[in-house]
Amino acid sequence: MKKIIIDGKGLKIEDLYIISHAKKDEFVVHLADNAISLMEKSRAYVLEIVKKENAVYGINTGFGALSSKHIPLKDLSQLQLNLIRSHCTGVGAPFNRENTRAIMLLRANCLASGFSGVSIDVVKQILNYLNHDIIPFIPEKGSVGASGDLAPLSHLALTLIGEGKVFYEGKLSPTADILKKLNLRPCSLGPKDGLALINGTSVMTAVGALACFEAKKLMSLADIAGAATLEGIKGSLSPFAKQISELKPHQGQLDVCDNFKTLIYDSEIMGSHKTCNRVQDAYSLRCIPQVHGACRQTLAHTWEVVSTELNSVTDNPLIFTERQEVLSGGNFHGQAIAFALDYLCMGIAELCNISERRIEKMMNPIFSDLPAFLTKNSGLNSGLMIAQVTAAALVSENKIYCHPASIDSVPTSTDKEDHVSMGVTAARKLLLVIDNLKHVLSIEFLCNTQALYLQKPLKSSPPIEQLHALIAKDVKEIGEDRVFADDMNHIYQLINNNMILNTVEKVTGELK
Repeated sequence: MKKIIIDGKGLKIEDLYIISHAKKDEFVVHLADNAISLMEKSRAYVLEIVKKENAVYGINTGFGALSSKHIPLKDLSQLQLNLIRSHCTGVGAPFNRENTRAIMLLRANCLASGFSGVSIDVVKQILNYLNHDIIPFIPEKGSVGASGDLAPLSHLALTLIGEGKVFYEGKLSPTADILKKLNLRPCSLGPKDGLALINGTSVMTAVGALACFEAKKLMSLADIAGAATLEGIKGSLSPFAKQISELKPHQGQLDVCDNFKTLIYDSEIMGSHKTCNRVQDAYSLRCIPQVHGACRQTLAHTWEVVSTELNSVTDNPLIFTERQEVLSGGNFHGQAIAFALDYLCMGIAELCNISERRIEKMMNPIFSDLPAFLTKNSGLNSGLMIAQVTAAALVSENKIYCHPASIDSVPTSTDKEDHVSMGVTAARKLLLVIDNLKHVLSIEFLCNTQALYLQKPLKSSPPIEQLHALIAKDVKEIGEDRVFADDMNHIYQLINNNMILNTVEKVTGELK
């Protein structure tokens, strides 16, 4: 069993992805010794404040619009329980296992920084759930992105105290039953514990981080799809010449040019039309470096913002033991994350847009010099006509999802929390656009696979030949019409299980 140590400082997107997708008993997560030391100091200071009975927000007061209410010492434990129970107002389907595990790991990492004054036992309980693969039932909807992801994180916290429901071994059960089965005890919440658990950006950041990891793979897959289409319709490689992009040296654009050089070489198809009379390809082919490159830059920016947030302290108030201060601020506000996720959403949607246009070019015999809709006996057969329509539908749907969540704000808590980020909404719709891109790329791969069949006996480049061989195992050349949804779903699974990317990179090495 592999061990990972968290300390609030060194968590990476790759770590979050690995732990969230890990099988049971594959990894165990522990607190770093230095994190425990810092947490003990801040906890001691919180308990000192409690003894003095001075009113300090978040420790012995009400919350939000009720912050002026001083709570006596005897009621502080009940205050935290009431906070958690009353804030469990999420609705909708639960986050899946991977997103939930990422949320738990990120919340623990935030609290491990030692600025929250939280009980160490609370954080250890989160790690117990991770290590036993106990998955809290956390509804997806209900957060406005400030004062933190209150509702979803409350559903997580509810399970830590033995209430609510969890998934264990694939079955939804009362939390208390699973804790009894595993001989684990529920947490007892002390001063500030409840507020520290629910006040922060862990949901939007965790979901956004996993989306970034998926998006990184899709950037490479989009280049592979574009290269296979370029081969399938005998397009021109001239626009991918590095010297062109060096005059407009955006890094994403340069990386795409490098990828195409790696993907297309020693191609019989490309060699067969060096003297053809086609002057220029359509923008969806000719401008791949510029468009795919710009999409990559949305990921680069979002990756940077999310990486910073992963190791940020995002709850409130914060405990500064060196200065003996408790300061209230706004680190729970998710504006930076919300903006970044909306930006990435646009980049992913644009990959869908240009992919759909390439699909259409393969349908059109005037442009492609291939049979209409990639079927030899068109008329009697419709071929891939409606596959392109499906891509168009998904592209249109994305335009709705690309309306930025981050520019909206609905005041809450009697207008005390009067400006919010809608960061979880930005994260959730990004997941929808990512899934739509996988489907659109599966359609493009289906179409360029048929285009490459039609170019036989000419061979494409070695990497594209391996790609074609992988897909062709189950996606046969079109003769008579068939249920093409089956082919699309098969390719979608090859995208999801990384088979396409892994197959190509076995030939090319890791793409940029």
